[in-house]
Amino acid sequence: MKIGIASDHRGVFLKEKIKNYLSDNYNIIDYGTNSIESVDYPIYAYKIGEAIKDKQIDLGILICGTGIGMSIACNKVKGVRCAKVNNNEEAFFAKSHNNANVIALSEKITNYREILDTFLTTDFSSEEKHHRRVEMIDNYDN
Repeated sequence: MKIGIASDHRGVFLKEKIKNYLSDNYNIIDYGTNSIESVDYPIYAYKIGEAIKDKQIDLGILICGTGIGMSIACNKVKGVRCAKVNNNEEAFFAKSHNNANVIALSEKITNYREILDTFLTTDFSSEEKHHRRVEMIDNYDN
């Protein structure tokens, strides 16, 4: 499985921890940034979103100060379902009910291992209602 990861300047340290944690079991592709110099987070959110859209990666992980900005920006890319996740339960439901293909994390999160393990190992629900709802989201064109 190919997993893309990106952060802004505030998420660089957590991004490196996550890469080290996942690299033994997954193919990790780093989309930057690799510096604590201030950068514009939408650039990196779009990189992950475009990689999802173009099927270069299977799932994405984004990190910024809160995870909120990255999530908002990434969700602008058609075909992306990015969930801002704070805990294990949210990671589970993001994947099982919403079929999230990207998660956004705060750089302050400490339980990232549990969150990632849950997100990466949870399958999308087989319940028709969840498929119908995700299809409604995917087909919305404004």
